Amino acid sequence: METKDIRAEVLLPTKELRDDLPFYTKTLGMRMESIFPADDPTTASFSGHGLNIRIEKGALVPPGVLRILTDDVAGFAEGATELTAPNGTRINIVPLTPTAEMPTTQHEFVVRRLRDEAPWVIGRAGMHYRDLIPSRLGGTIIASHIRIPDGGPVPDMVHYHIVGFQLIYCYKGWVDVLYEDQGDMIRLEAGDCVIQPPQIRHRVCYASPDIEVIEIGVPAEHVTTIDHDMTLPNGTGEPDREWDGQKFVHHVKSKAVWQPHRIPGFVSGDTGIAVGTKGVAGIQVARFDGGTPPKTRHDADIFFTFVMEGSVTLTAEGQPARDLQAGDAFVVPPGMVTQLTKCSDDLELLEAALRGDGTTTVVA
Repeated sequence: METKDIRAEVLLPTKELRDDLPFYTKTLGMRMESIFPADDPTTASFSGHGLNIRIEKGALVPPGVLRILTDDVAGFAEGATELTAPNGTRINIVPLTPTAEMPTTQHEFVVRRLRDEAPWVIGRAGMHYRDLIPSRLGGTIIASHIRIPDGGPVPDMVHYHIVGFQLIYCYKGWVDVLYEDQGDMIRLEAGDCVIQPPQIRHRVCYASPDIEVIEIGVPAEHVTTIDHDMTLPNGTGEPDREWDGQKFVHHVKSKAVWQPHRIPGFVSGDTGIAVGTKGVAGIQVARFDGGTPPKTRHDADIFFTFVMEGSVTLTAEGQPARDLQAGDAFVVPPGMVTQLTKCSDDLELLEAALRGDGTTTVVA
């Protein structure tokens, strides 16, 4: 079968073509491909930066907006980031490689209880979502409780995220995932977790029925990019490689070493994520160990807790006591005095601190 060349172009209007020619060729650096009629040109085609455009005098279309992506924003168009062509087309010059811009945290005390909320929201690929921090603390963090009722193959593609930090914690069931430079398939069982460093390529392959995960992303809004060129698995590569200063960390619950927790009355299994992220985040699983935990305060910018098992009463200064159970979550702002009481023997908490190298103080 003969392969035919097919191209697409964007149609833009103009009132006077001669005014647009130097703008599109010199200012934007595009190449003119055709122009006609010769005696009084009214139409011209240009190519450049992965785009084909056709400018036509009297075309009954709006002037539109072009986005030019470059890693040399300062050197393109003499550093201008917003331009308007003679034909009215607006030009935005933006970074080719996006970055994870962290907004300022809007601190607040948040309690999200499973039994008080509306039904789960059905999101992409039939997954069910619960938003655990509705305000996103001003856009700094998103925490989601995700479940997939039906197991089996997951229709995912190799992709990566532009993030400052991202955690996947397997709460129930299991999931198989491939990661760049990490060898063969990794199965996350209940209690296991991984951090996905910024821009590490990965693909979700299979999931058990009724799987549930807790996903935390910083900042709340971040870009996901499909990598059409990489195939996973790609071998062991560099298992100790760093992405933006962070290593891939795979914590296995069965290998956890339990030790005294930041709050007396609990023990915790350190996931190694604080070391792997060089203090960007700290993730711990805390288990009640007996007694009456004291009042405490912390100095982390963000401190999120999800109740995985059991029940507990959370008291915080200036707030009514909250009785919490599995599936509930809360955020405690820095400096607020809180206390966990009426802890059930099976109480188990997932804690996420950003940064992960902060301190907790016992309050007398």
